[in-house]
Amino acid sequence: MRILFTFAGGTGHFNPLVPIARAAEAAGHQVAFAGQAVMVDTVRAAGFTAYDTGGDTFGARERMPLLAIDLDREELALREGYARKVAGERCPRVIEVCREFPADLVVCDEADFGAVVAAESLGLPHATVLVIAAGSLIRPGLVGEPLNELRARHGLAPDPDTAMLGRHLVLSPFPPSYRNPDFPLPPTAHSLTLDPVVPDLAPPDWLRTDAPTVYFTLGTVFNTESGDLFHRVLAGLRELPVNVVMTVGPHIDPAEFGPQPDSVRIEQYVPQASLLPWCAAVISHGGSGSVLGALAHGLPMVLLPMGADQPHNAERCAGLGVAKVLDVLDATPAEIGAATQEVLQDSGYREAAARMRDEIATLPDAGHAVRLLEDLVRAQ
Repeated sequence: MRILFTFAGGTGHFNPLVPIARAAEAAGHQVAFAGQAVMVDTVRAAGFTAYDTGGDTFGARERMPLLAIDLDREELALREGYARKVAGERCPRVIEVCREFPADLVVCDEADFGAVVAAESLGLPHATVLVIAAGSLIRPGLVGEPLNELRARHGLAPDPDTAMLGRHLVLSPFPPSYRNPDFPLPPTAHSLTLDPVVPDLAPPDWLRTDAPTVYFTLGTVFNTESGDLFHRVLAGLRELPVNVVMTVGPHIDPAEFGPQPDSVRIEQYVPQASLLPWCAAVISHGGSGSVLGALAHGLPMVLLPMGADQPHNAERCAGLGVAKVLDVLDATPAEIGAATQEVLQDSGYREAAARMRDEIATLPDAGHAVRLLEDLVRAQ
């Protein structure tokens, strides 16, 4: 079977596809990826064939001021950015890739609307891998109009459920109880764990173990859009009896933050799977990948949502009792330090996170996802 994996965004859209692609290769299938130009090197570095579908870069390279959360702005970016501009540009290119790499099946991230229209126009079965954890951002009323316009241009009938795109198969790498109950999964959905915790993993050589470790990350896109947030968080954590690991992304020099005590380590990037087993808490922007990683290890969180799906995740995490949420624009160093101490010392946060960890551990793995994909193709 030849499987084309496609994703419309950056690393947060690529990473959930990787375990399924590796499991598919292990099962003897041939896989390739189609992503925007800026992600081609990342895909190839992971060992996959990559097709360049053009498109813009993700995230600014220059430092930018921190903006207040504006849900209307984020919804506009999704509707006019992903559902209209990106989908319209990607759809014809994905069709071309499907002809260069004669796919039997298309597996796309849930924001890659154009790939789904491309698959349907070619009569190919498709599966959607969710990347929005809380499930309350992508919805028919928000993206239906531009996507049905795209469908019409490719000779397809309107779709009343264009947001979920789940007529064939939906793979959800999130625990079912985490999803916002107002936005239930479709009947075609299957929950999975795609990045299981590795037992007995050795800690990084440089990691200190003389105090609890707190990990602070803004993921891969929002680092340069964070204004003075890194400085405020560092100031809030520096005096606590903890070790701090902070990642700042490829476009920020750790030297910018000056000399630090031995308890603080600043890196551009650390694979979170290699660090989280040794952490006591996570501070983040509330991106889906960061939240899922923390929950898979039963770690309580302090969340400072900035945009995209982060406010939705923060609301869900607060409701589940796994995180303390702060206003990213106004939170002072003292408030950040106090919130960190609260999630470390209040056992309720850790117990709630442990319940999510245990739920994740019961879910089937990427091998199960591959069997579902095989069944989907056989059923066509």
